[in-house]
Amino acid sequence: MSAPSSAPTNPYLVLGAAIVLPASGHVILGVPVRGLQFLFFMVILAWVTAKIAPEDASFVGRHAGGFLIYALSILDAYRLARIRTAIWVHSARASGDTAQSGIEPHT
Repeated sequence: MSAPSSAPTNPYLVLGAAIVLPASGHVILGVPVRGLQFLFFMVILAWVTAKIAPEDASFVGRHAGGFLIYALSILDAYRLARIRTAIWVHSARASGDTAQSGIEPHT
């Protein structure tokens, strides 16, 4: 698998976007279908848990399934961004281009 020559998106930017707006981290990474899948299951599981939760449960308790998928989508977007960054740094280091990665080799 060849890494792109330009630097990938900063993982912290992806993390922040995924926290603020669900699926936006996946859109930034260029995999909007994956983000849409997370949104779909977020809505479905929130609806299911709202139907089976007791009446006296809090809002978070009634929609716990949706919040679970929301948390998993945040982790997934950040993981994808970190993996892409690690691959890019590794390929830059392997080709001997230390200026591209900004990381000096150990001596």
